[in-house]
Amino acid sequence: MANPSSSEIVEQVRIHNDIVEVIGRYVPLKRAAGRFRALCPFHKEKTPSFTVNPDRQLYYCFGCHAAGDVFKFVMDYEKVDFPTALRMLADRAGITIPERAPRKPGEVDKDVLYRLHEQLAAFYHRTLMSHRSAKAARAYLEERAIDEATARDYVLGYAPDQPGTLLKWAEKKEFTPRELEAAGVLVKSDRAGEYYERFRNRLMFPIRNEMDKVIGFSGRLLGEGRGGKYVNSPDTPLFHKSRVLYGLDRARTAMVDSHAAILCEGQIDVIRCQTSGFPNAVSPQGTALTEEHGRLLKRYADEVILVFDSDTAGENAALRAAEVCIGTGLSVRLVALPHGSDPDSLIRAKGPESFKDLLASARSLVRFHVGVLSQREDFNTETGLLRATRAILETIRHAPGAIQRDQFVRQAAEGLGVSDTALREELQQLLRSGRRPSDDPVYRPPPPPDHPPHEVTLAELLVAHPELADLVAQYLPLRVLTDPDCRNIIESLLKQPEDEPCQLLSELQDAGPECHRLAAQIQMQARTINGEEFPPEKAAQEIILALRRKDLERQRDACRRKLNAADEKNRADLQAESANLTYLIKKLDSGWDHARRALEIRDQFT
Repeated sequence: MANPSSSEIVEQVRIHNDIVEVIGRYVPLKRAAGRFRALCPFHKEKTPSFTVNPDRQLYYCFGCHAAGDVFKFVMDYEKVDFPTALRMLADRAGITIPERAPRKPGEVDKDVLYRLHEQLAAFYHRTLMSHRSAKAARAYLEERAIDEATARDYVLGYAPDQPGTLLKWAEKKEFTPRELEAAGVLVKSDRAGEYYERFRNRLMFPIRNEMDKVIGFSGRLLGEGRGGKYVNSPDTPLFHKSRVLYGLDRARTAMVDSHAAILCEGQIDVIRCQTSGFPNAVSPQGTALTEEHGRLLKRYADEVILVFDSDTAGENAALRAAEVCIGTGLSVRLVALPHGSDPDSLIRAKGPESFKDLLASARSLVRFHVGVLSQREDFNTETGLLRATRAILETIRHAPGAIQRDQFVRQAAEGLGVSDTALREELQQLLRSGRRPSDDPVYRPPPPPDHPPHEVTLAELLVAHPELADLVAQYLPLRVLTDPDCRNIIESLLKQPEDEPCQLLSELQDAGPECHRLAAQIQMQARTINGEEFPPEKAAQEIILALRRKDLERQRDACRRKLNAADEKNRADLQAESANLTYLIKKLDSGWDHARRALEIRDQFT
């Protein structure tokens, strides 16, 4: 049997990847009137404008105008090209795609890196579970009360201490040193042509993205060795620590359901929480919380509960993280752990109920901050009170909303023992003195290019009412359409069989990004017209006449310009043509039947 064509493969992959299911793996979708809505993953916004249409298998954002099908979403979200998106979706659906031509020397595709990470995680896991060299790693897990079932569930692993192990594994799996280097697990030595493993003698934690794909590793040193206690993958085409949260692949559904996220410090803390009844726990990857982390959390939760060490460094780190969170519109509460403990040790020592009680006692950001300052400043002195007030106001001004700021002011006034009126005046002066760090306006991307309204509306009608294609094809020559993107879209719609599902984006795959975006928008906003007073056919007739009128007016203007510069020999012909065009334009105002006959005669001679 012959291999299927590329177009057949694309359609097969499309059919087996429902757009709601795929996008729902990245963004929490909520059903609304037969469609699904969410905060747009492609721009910063406060109210949902991102819409997914399950019937047409398209998405469209009414804020930034991002639009497309399931392939376009994966391409834009994952920052990959079409072949890579196709392979990712094919892999998700269990569809085998015939091998492509050999890669160019040095070229590393993202789909290769995904496959490499997944297979390497499995190798590390097998080593941990069965190899004698991993005895210390298994003993460490036993000491931390991580049982075998949990180690298997989280695919924990062990990176052997023997040099060259990774290269031998890669050779068997047909991965090149260049690909290992691009994945961040192999580091080029100063010596020409030599490499060394980034991870050796370490307990390995695979890091996954929201699509449950392994994108990097975090390695915990066992005994003596090179590097810090924890080493993470460097930034790679797949892994960016400033926007990755460990455990998010498992936690995001629980975060959506509970509207809250628990933010811990380490991987074992996350594992302990998730396996002890707190499935919405996540942690950053070896970096302070960033604004990108905050936006990522905001996709799934409304509130973040920060769990941190009770020492000064822990308090300061928690305050910085809290400011980042409120700056992205999240509500924040903070929990100080008992001295010398973390979520893992606390749950093991006192049980999940103890940790649950601790979470219940979490304080709001301002109340917590006032408590911290009361230990560092003397509120009974003018100097101490002023320093504390300035620090509190610096925190409050990160809040982007007036309601949240008002609540913070009341809490701060109560804690500091000052009037909320005075505190409000101080805050207003601070806000006027300079733009707040978190007061970045909601991102408003530039509007898409303008397209002629009549041409767009006609395309929308053809999508909703394909039976109008014959009418449009007969009375509207494509040359009349002035916008290239609209012309491409309408031409494709006129070719599509009336009794088959619209495959517009498939036909326009190579037509350019703006044409692709406009086609998705048109399908999302297709104008279905029902009723006897103004049926679809009548609407199409009106648009045809409007477009033909504009075309005739352009022709008449051109004719008159030629007439002004013409000599006597050509003036008579140009005057006759101008008069004929004026007659036709008037005919178009006399109703469809009269206009139709005039257009038929005109089209016979042009």
